[in-house]
Amino acid sequence: MKLTREQVARVALLARLRLTADEASALTDQLDHILVYMDKLNQIDTANIEPFSHDLDSAHVLRPDKVTNRPNADALLANAPDRDETFFKVPKILE
Repeated sequence: MKLTREQVARVALLARLRLTADEASALTDQLDHILVYMDKLNQIDTANIEPFSHDLDSAHVLRPDKVTNRPNADALLANAPDRDETFFKVPKILE
């Protein structure tokens, strides 16, 4: 086992999680299985394997931001019950 219950309890305390004994036991087992599997993956020799894709090789696929419809204050405030120039006017709620 790579992970102990005390370590899980410490992480739960730091994360402000309240775990029952059953939850702590199950979480310890689950996290331990994950860590064992990660060790298996770390043992694989990937030195001669080319990456399938890389972010630096991709083209810029996003369009540039352009404003196509400028806001019209009169149209936006047409249904406002009360306004002050280009602002909504609302009743005061704090004294």
